Amino acid sequence: MTIDFRNINTLWASIFAETLKRLGLTCVLICPGSRSTPLAVAFAQQLPHIEAISILDERSAAFFALGVAKATGRPVALVCTSGTAGANFYPAVIEAKESRIPLLLFTADRPPELRDCHSGQTIDQLKLYGNYPNWQAELALPTPSLGMLAYLRQMVIHAWERSQTPVPGPVHLNVPFRDPLVPVDVETENLASLQFHPEDFFCAITTNSLLELKPQAISTQTLSEWLQCNRGIIIAGVTQPQQPHSYCSAIARFAQTLKWPVLAEGLSPVRNYAHLNPNIISTYDLILRNDELAKALAPQMVIQIGEMPTSRILRTWIGDTQARRWVIDPSHQNLDPLHGRTIHLRMTVEQLALLVVQGVEEDMGNVSKQITVSSSPTYLQKWCTTEAKVRTTVDQKLAKIEELFEGKVAWLLSQTLPPKTPVFIANSMPVRDVEFFWKPNNLGVQPLFNRGANGIDGTLSTALGIAHRHQSSVMLTGDLALLHDTNGFLIRNKFVGHLTIVLINNNGGGIFEMLPIAKFDPPFEEFFATPQDIDFAQLCATYGIEHELITSWEQLQTRLNPLPTKGIRVLELRTNRKADAKWRQENLGKFA
Repeated sequence: MTIDFRNINTLWASIFAETLKRLGLTCVLICPGSRSTPLAVAFAQQLPHIEAISILDERSAAFFALGVAKATGRPVALVCTSGTAGANFYPAVIEAKESRIPLLLFTADRPPELRDCHSGQTIDQLKLYGNYPNWQAELALPTPSLGMLAYLRQMVIHAWERSQTPVPGPVHLNVPFRDPLVPVDVETENLASLQFHPEDFFCAITTNSLLELKPQAISTQTLSEWLQCNRGIIIAGVTQPQQPHSYCSAIARFAQTLKWPVLAEGLSPVRNYAHLNPNIISTYDLILRNDELAKALAPQMVIQIGEMPTSRILRTWIGDTQARRWVIDPSHQNLDPLHGRTIHLRMTVEQLALLVVQGVEEDMGNVSKQITVSSSPTYLQKWCTTEAKVRTTVDQKLAKIEELFEGKVAWLLSQTLPPKTPVFIANSMPVRDVEFFWKPNNLGVQPLFNRGANGIDGTLSTALGIAHRHQSSVMLTGDLALLHDTNGFLIRNKFVGHLTIVLINNNGGGIFEMLPIAKFDPPFEEFFATPQDIDFAQLCATYGIEHELITSWEQLQTRLNPLPTKGIRVLELRTNRKADAKWRQENLGKFA
């Protein structure tokens, strides 16, 4: 234990860091600056219990922290100096809020007497992130009294808890300091007279898991309605569970009990545990482009697990059917962008599956109130038969493509990656190609993503955070998403592990080629596609990153399995943006 009594700032900051260590913090990202000196020094002294990583760019640091928190499921801390430094955390704060990732944001600040007087590097940092934090507060100035040290301890504990309950998300503490900021002795403060006893002071702090809220029950009427409905679907939506196998097993048990098909988003782990569930529908977007099939497969009931999939086709279809819907998610958020006849059951799918199975078993033994499962398999068979045909057509079509087509990359990844590989999927076109083409498999691959706010900022830094001290990982990205975050490469000397970046370089924003604005050029090419004409080999050389130009599918497959164990590598595939967009436009509607 390191409690630093050289001055009140060092004491304050060391208690701050010690409290977090005892709560279970294991990683803090520190951005350089003067006002945050006490915190930086205190966290640096907590090695090896807390890994303190110095990162120059605050935006990169925040997204790196987001990635680490995604991979571990535990809060990660960020420290920065005063002024605009903290403002650069903002995009990651928004993503953390929307995707429910626990982050602790500690922004150092000048004391009140140096605010609103044009003192250097000073802005209004109170409520800097608007309403996005789960909780936010400004700490009192460091004060040499046991009562104020106890206040500090409790504020830090509360910040830790609020970053995880009732829903994970960001928490912001603004931390003001007066001089001296450096760890020098200040005898006038007479800290020795505090009679501070560390073991007694910290004895109540534990790393015990936070209490889980008891899920709401499912009424017998609801359970009966589900079991008697033979035109129901389960949507396994956008989610990144910490325990993907148990998550997928729960969906499988639930689906098999109801005898409903599971429409599995490409970003859901369900497609990567195909052996658990024989009723996976992976080509729903392609199937529903056929108006006749879309009408024939219209459901009466829909159970949505997690967030709605990316597919615009699916969303429109669900909205048009006006089916009764239930959303299964433990958060307090509104996850119904379609504003339908929706009931939100605030529980995990694991809890749901247990309640349903228990309910069926109990009621099957109750003669007076027996629940029977609808025996008509026609609807389920129709889905499964259509899936098999469309899946075969897609696979055969992609297998024959020899030129470097963007959509085939996602298809190959789903069959090539080593088991359980974490794969971070960038926004815009990559997530759509994953939804279109990612093939069900039994590899247990773990898809990860920033689909809270769906931006391209922080793509590289997030992927590096996911891979840091973790299994060798892969990132699938376009050129613009990578270029938007090239400062993330500055993390290379602090990074421990391996990340392979599969770069689809079509020199611009491929997603815009799929939108109506693509027909209007000018201004399309300059203001929407925005080609950057970057030589990625030179860019990688600047940062000391390995680069390889991929010219065949066989070369790509050999580079993806096995994966290296150290370093950062870019595998670049140069594709034709307009030709690939034309291929999608000509083929997506024909598969079904």
